[in-house]
Amino acid sequence: MSEKATVAGGCFWCTEAVFERVAGVESVVSGYAGGDVAEPTYDEVCSGTTGHAECVQITYDPEAVTCEDLLTVHFATHDPTTKDREGPDVGSQYRSAVFTHDENQKERVASFIEELAATFDDPIVTEIEPLDVFYPAEEYHQDYYANNPNHGYCTVNIDPKIQKLRNRYQELLAT
Repeated sequence: MSEKATVAGGCFWCTEAVFERVAGVESVVSGYAGGDVAEPTYDEVCSGTTGHAECVQITYDPEAVTCEDLLTVHFATHDPTTKDREGPDVGSQYRSAVFTHDENQKERVASFIEELAATFDDPIVTEIEPLDVFYPAEEYHQDYYANNPNHGYCTVNIDPKIQKLRNRYQELLAT
């Protein structure tokens, strides 16, 4: 039976492109979570006034990839020590967060971060929040990297994240 994980770590184009390459991941949907505006638009989220973060919802097969594997990839492909920023993207909508689906997942994420903290020079600022509602982003944001691999943002910001995944976690890559 499939499970879901919802994570934020900067621009959802980057996060989506990384997780689409992980074995056991069935789907990745870019969207918004963590805010207080129903059915937000991209422009509203980018204004920084909705409280939402750009995030992705990952549907995965826990027999093929674990929650901890997904967390390993997430924390290796964004900087969880910078508040409200990832690379050139600045604002609360780009915060590092894990939106948990249940109490068990919340405990697993908290334990993972606690163990991981010693490997960083600066404190991890990733927020752990219960997922209230996930709003899929507009269609043109879905599979953005796959549809726009030569876009300047993609080559400068996404290509290095994918390369890092390939170099460090080859055993987690889909074939």
